[in-house]
Amino acid sequence: MLEIRHLQMMHALKRHGSLATTADEMNLTASAISHQLKELENYYDITMVNRRTRPISFTPAGLMVLELAESILPQVARTQSDIKRLAHGQAGRLRLASECHSCFDWLMPILNTYRGQYADVELDFSTGFDPEPHQMLVDGEIDLLITSSDLPIDGISYLPLFTYESRLVVAPTHPLASQAVITPQDLCDQTLIAYPVEESHLDIIAQFLTPNGVAPANIRTTELTAMLIQLVASEHGVAALPDWVILEYERKGWVVSRPLGVGVHCQLYAATRSSDAQLHFMQGFLNLLKDIQKP
Repeated sequence: MLEIRHLQMMHALKRHGSLATTADEMNLTASAISHQLKELENYYDITMVNRRTRPISFTPAGLMVLELAESILPQVARTQSDIKRLAHGQAGRLRLASECHSCFDWLMPILNTYRGQYADVELDFSTGFDPEPHQMLVDGEIDLLITSSDLPIDGISYLPLFTYESRLVVAPTHPLASQAVITPQDLCDQTLIAYPVEESHLDIIAQFLTPNGVAPANIRTTELTAMLIQLVASEHGVAALPDWVILEYERKGWVVSRPLGVGVHCQLYAATRSSDAQLHFMQGFLNLLKDIQKP
């Protein structure tokens, strides 16, 4: 039967041209190499090498085995290397998702840095707006979640990133733009423009409206931040966004922002499975996140 050791032996024979030198490279005796060669020849009942030539030459059958060795052995070496990197957490797949749909501006530079440091790690993103991203993390569908909800779930660890203020965004000509502070009652007759996520995941609802027994008149959704801003600027409704997101659009004069009551302040986290904490490539990504400054 043809085995990897036979391919390695034939490949070494080609390089060295003698049983003795091949034996030295493979840390075997010349008789052991001779035995392997005879074993292969006896199994197929055909001569593989011309032992009387110096250096040893190969028969047509031996050349076929040698061609196979030159094709297979590099693949074996790559696979062995990949397995070792996986075993030490240096290679793998890192699937990301984010409940913060405005985070990519500050996340992209981190991803670019990470790709340079961990070229063997495949970065992937979960698309869409899943209603239960924490469960996706538990189920292994994603590996890291950017979230403002540190739900107490067994096996899930949270790394605090930074705090931000969620502010109301309105058109400069909107009546609420003249108010210094927004109250929950101010939003009773307003259309809230938001990302298509569960209402309980929206900061303005979870931390501002619901605790005060208030709900907006309507909720309109869009997946794109740019479209959300356009809808607000054209007075199709109001929205609540992180302070760092609003800043760019306020500078352009498209919208203005106002604090929600005394201020709705949120903490952003990176959530991972606790069992993945020791993976080298996971530690590398979390270390980059630890150093992040609020945008």
